[in-house]
Amino acid sequence: MIPAGFEYHRPTDIASAIGILQQHGDEARVIAGGHSLIPMMKLRMADLAHLVDLQAIDDLRGIEIAGGEVRIAAMVTQHEMITHEGLGTALPILREAALQIADPQVRYLGTVGGNVANGDPGNDMPGLMQCVDARFELVGPEGTREVAARAFYEAAYFTARGDEEILTQIRIPLPAPGNGYAYEKQKRKIGDYATAAAAVLIGHGTASVAMTNLADTPIWSEDAGTALADGDVEGAVAAMLGAIDPMADNRGPVAFKKHVAGVILRRAIARAQQRAG
Repeated sequence: MIPAGFEYHRPTDIASAIGILQQHGDEARVIAGGHSLIPMMKLRMADLAHLVDLQAIDDLRGIEIAGGEVRIAAMVTQHEMITHEGLGTALPILREAALQIADPQVRYLGTVGGNVANGDPGNDMPGLMQCVDARFELVGPEGTREVAARAFYEAAYFTARGDEEILTQIRIPLPAPGNGYAYEKQKRKIGDYATAAAAVLIGHGTASVAMTNLADTPIWSEDAGTALADGDVEGAVAAMLGAIDPMADNRGPVAFKKHVAGVILRRAIARAQQRAG
């Protein structure tokens, strides 16, 4: 199928993009890389009269590492995160996760902002951003505000972003030196969503654990992180398995998904512990 007819907008600044959203309300939607929205439009699951392309907005590009944090603009592609030398050193878990997203063709066009803002429970970056305690910068008619990644996701495809707001930047605190990390993912084939994926950070007396595509939102478990920080791997796995809520689909029944979640999480923990020494 092909999408229904729509009017295409390509603003060159954030204020203009927000103005178009205000003018057309529910009939308008922003597009970043397009890998989530365009398929929905082709299937007529999304019927929009106005499409606002963010590609020409220079302020939505660039990666900066300064002041104890990483700042990633929304239109940075997965490929740019993979090839950015400083980011690979400062936050290698981002590169490790980005390398597991779909295939090179998708990674050249898919953006980090689109991946986190869409609210798709199968996307890799939302759970990862919860693990690393990221904050999302949102700009709208009322100005700029920040929302923690751990408070951003409300239900499948529903987030704390307002209809007239644009996610412009992601801010991530730099972990202390010596942290161990891992992003582990199981999928049926290249390009598929994860059956289960786990992001793990382990520091000196601290730990953070999040999982993807095992509920209608990404799951970050404080209890799992606390147990892992205390060295209790099985306690961390049990806490996470108690927090997830998978549904049966073409990737398998609930019991299978929980089994895979446990396997993947243990693998991620083991690799993170090894890297932490």
